[in-house]
Amino acid sequence: MKTKVRQLRTAANMTQQQLADLVHVSNRTIISIEKEQYNPSLMLAYRIAQVFQVSVEELCCLQENKEMEDKKYEDV
Repeated sequence: MKTKVRQLRTAANMTQQQLADLVHVSNRTIISIEKEQYNPSLMLAYRIAQVFQVSVEELCCLQENKEMEDKKYEDV
């Protein structure tokens, strides 16, 4: 799933470890989210969104991800 985690983190001049510490996960989790290899739980997405003062919807690009998923089903 596409997210804005890397974009928001770098704009805040924050390391992956600093963000991980703030949301109580390992830096590997943040790395995996940024590489789109791991989808954060709702609670983790909420914690990250709070750090950057954005909505979970904005953080997780929900509209864009929904449209990409809908397109997959149209092709079936």
